[in-house]
Amino acid sequence: MIALSSRFSDKADTWRIPVTSLGRTYQDAIVRAGGQPVAIPPMRETLADLTQTLARFDGLCLPGGPDVDPRRYGATEVDPTVYGVNPHHDDLEIALVHTALSLGMPILAICRGMQVLNVAMGGTLIQHLDELTDDHRFQRHSTLLVDGCKTAIAMGTTTPVGHSVHHQALDRVADGLVVTGRAPDGTIDAVEAPDGWVVAVQWHPEDDSATNVEQQLLFDSFVQTCEKWRASL
Repeated sequence: MIALSSRFSDKADTWRIPVTSLGRTYQDAIVRAGGQPVAIPPMRETLADLTQTLARFDGLCLPGGPDVDPRRYGATEVDPTVYGVNPHHDDLEIALVHTALSLGMPILAICRGMQVLNVAMGGTLIQHLDELTDDHRFQRHSTLLVDGCKTAIAMGTTTPVGHSVHHQALDRVADGLVVTGRAPDGTIDAVEAPDGWVVAVQWHPEDDSATNVEQQLLFDSFVQTCEKWRASL
C-alpha cells in the first residue's frame, strides 16, 4: 500500500463538481511494481490524524506538481515565475514528509516531491533556473549518479536519461540529505538520506517507466523496499 498526495482541481472529465486528482502514470508505475497506490486528499481534516493514517501504509511517494510557496523556506521575495502555489498542498505534503520520516517509512520523491522533501527538512530552493543553466523544462537529459547510491543501485546505472519538467531546483540542501546526482550543467538531480530508504529525483521516471526498464526499476526497488520495511516491523 503506497500513499501518494493528491491535488485539488476545479474539474475533471466525468465529474461536474470539484475533484481531487492524482496523475495516472505514477499509479501505473507503482502497480507494475506490485504496489497498490492510494491517494491522500489535501484536506486540513486529513492532518488531524495523519500519523495514524500513514501508519497503515508501507511507503510514501511524493509526485510532481506546481511550486512550493517560497515563504515555506524563508524567502522574502517571490519570483514572478512561481506558479500554482496552494497552501493545502504544501501543508499536506510537508506533514507527510515529517510523518513518514518519524515512522522510518520508505519515501520516493519526484520533481516537486524532491523539492518538498528538501523544504520540509529545512533546505531551500532556487525559485527559477536562469540562463546560467540548461533548459530543464520538457527536456530529456542524462544524470550522473554517485556510484553506489540508492538510486543507482535501484536503476542499475549511474547515467540514466530522464524526462525533466521543472523550472526550480534545490539550492541549500537540507541537513540529513546528501546529493547523489547532478545534471550536466551541475543542477542537483538526485538526493537521498544516508539512513533508511529516502530517495528523491528531480526528473520524472514515471513518464518513461512503461517503456524504459531503468526508470521502472526505480519504482520496482521502491515497492520491494516497502514490502521489506513492513515485514521488519
